[in-house]
Amino acid sequence: MSAATSTSSVTCLGCGCACDDLTVQVAGGRITDVSPPCPLARAWFGDGAVPARILREGTETSFEAALAEAADILTAAREHVVVLLAPDLSTQAQRSVLALADRLRAAVDASTSEPAAAGLLAAQRRGRAAATLGEVRNRADVVLFWGIDPAARYPRYLSRYALDPVGTHVPGGRAGRTVISVSIGEDRGPPGAETTITLAPDQEIAALSVMRAVALGNTLGDLSPPLQAVAEAATRLTTAAYAVVVHEAEPGAERGRDPYRAEGLIALTQALNGRTRAALSSLRAGGNRSGAEAALTWQTGYPMAVSFRPGYPRYTPASRALAEVQTGANTSAILVAGSAGALGDALGEAARRAPVVVIGPRASETSFPVRVAIDTGVAGIHEGGTAYRMDEVPLPLRPPLGGARSAADTLSALLGLVRGRGAR
Repeated sequence: MSAATSTSSVTCLGCGCACDDLTVQVAGGRITDVSPPCPLARAWFGDGAVPARILREGTETSFEAALAEAADILTAAREHVVVLLAPDLSTQAQRSVLALADRLRAAVDASTSEPAAAGLLAAQRRGRAAATLGEVRNRADVVLFWGIDPAARYPRYLSRYALDPVGTHVPGGRAGRTVISVSIGEDRGPPGAETTITLAPDQEIAALSVMRAVALGNTLGDLSPPLQAVAEAATRLTTAAYAVVVHEAEPGAERGRDPYRAEGLIALTQALNGRTRAALSSLRAGGNRSGAEAALTWQTGYPMAVSFRPGYPRYTPASRALAEVQTGANTSAILVAGSAGALGDALGEAARRAPVVVIGPRASETSFPVRVAIDTGVAGIHEGGTAYRMDEVPLPLRPPLGGARSAADTLSALLGLVRGRGAR
């Protein structure tokens, strides 16, 4: 039995906070404890066990045979390949995936492009007043939570960044901060705020318009009680030394997805910067999802929905790769890199029409038919490299476990085979 070990300064990719202050205990080749305590971190790390299978049409095979089959499938389908970047890959692995997409003239997309698309597109139209989480921690004295209580999906966001910690410009910590909590329908704000406002979903965009008007110094007429409350909240934001607006950038299917929400929040934050300092803090899920968009941007200039089919990167936000796969249009093969489980049942029908290659954590456990599946380790647990926090700050990964197959090395080896087969 291997000796017990302790690894400090571990980065957790369980959510987009990417907390890099964890200590992970390992005994007998399994993770036994994670501290500081965080339910999401403990669930994400688990005991660190992952499968290590290599399958070809459901049958065990060698690594070399599986990789050769994958290369044959992808090169034969060149210009008709869809590449999907799923979570739990390092940035180094993502870079190899994008090089593959380029060689194959594939359409490529990230797993979170659809839920995050409204905010990404709005930021491209209007720009975005953003900040690092460190700046939020050190400067924010008024924090507006718009339809989000971070406690469930981002357990340490409040304790590390937005409310509790002492900042360089907020020496009183929580006592030095004013919190405005806005609930919109089922999207609840955090409890314990100095100001609490409840809106119906159909009042949301009007409320954001009122707040922006206040920030711009416009005179308003008579308002209904909910809108009067948001007008007063906007006045408080304009008197802040540093205001932060916090929102969920990846709403699930059960949450409101008003396409104008992200645009309204961006416009409000920009208007506040005419009166004071303000930033928009967009909460993102983990697994280095933000890193996928960052890698796409510095490789192609675009954060999602990129097609290499013309021989150069083309931005196609109205025609995303996952939707293309589901309709069967122009798709002869599919490569999923990362944790395919994050895609849910999205590839169920498509996998019956086109061969699928999956390389990543738990590839052998996918719920849809797979031609080639190669299990790898998880970035941050078994594999080092770099990952991005939700605020697009890159962080080093210090994996507490080893021994699992490297996703970065596997994808790099596949890239070498594809190059050797003439996909240039």
